[in-house]
Amino acid sequence: MTQPLRLSGRTAVITGAGGGIGRAIALSLARRGCGLALADIDLAAAQATAGAATRDHGVRAEAYRLDVADRPAVAAFAGQVATGHGGTDILVNNAGVALGGTFRQVAEADFDWLMAVNFTGLVQMTRAFLPLLSASDDARLVNLSSIFGIVAPPGQAAYAASKFAVRGFTEALRHELAGTRVGVTLVHPGGVATAIAANARPPAGADATTLAEQKATAQRLLRMPPDQAGEIIVRAVEQRRDRVLVGRDAQAAELIQRLFPTRYWSLLRPR
Repeated sequence: MTQPLRLSGRTAVITGAGGGIGRAIALSLARRGCGLALADIDLAAAQATAGAATRDHGVRAEAYRLDVADRPAVAAFAGQVATGHGGTDILVNNAGVALGGTFRQVAEADFDWLMAVNFTGLVQMTRAFLPLLSASDDARLVNLSSIFGIVAPPGQAAYAASKFAVRGFTEALRHELAGTRVGVTLVHPGGVATAIAANARPPAGADATTLAEQKATAQRLLRMPPDQAGEIIVRAVEQRRDRVLVGRDAQAAELIQRLFPTRYWSLLRPR
């Protein structure tokens, strides 16, 4: 039987750690004695998470401002962590953004912006930190996709494209790293009650009433508390799981997609 991954005394790097799932993962790791390097584009939010980890769990937690779409900044961040923390045992690529609107409504610049954060930023973080993970005696790469990396609803062409890309990249990388000391976990959260839908960038010229209705529908589907999602993800990391579906809604959607690969949305769409 495979031994659980020991988290106490290790160092984890988490992007998007200022709130939502990223903050929850950070605090769940801190409860297990894991040191933290916490990155977010909102430095004050990352500092708040770091402060809670240190205050409540006594671990070392440092906060950094980072835009994962900024290639030089990502490379510099890896150097900061190597110097300041002595290495990295766990990398959690959690940072992400959302974008409302159909493919025809979404401007090319907005589509590219989302892909730069959700996919290219994750790839850049992985490239920058893989040497540090490889130097660890027992490391884990954790990439957050979404249930929209398994099913693709209308109005989410950009977001689904980014999360399907994360899924494909992560699965290929898992196969490439098989037999090494770097394990890989792919995460597909379902409806977790974060601010991602409320903060989604609207398409240019979108009708305000329609946008409000769409956001209200999205918020109704986001039910699981982030703390619960974070604990599920960290337990999966401890158990060295290759993939985790977070929430019964994600599990149900994945099953329906497998059973009805071309008709699933007619069964899943909100009524």
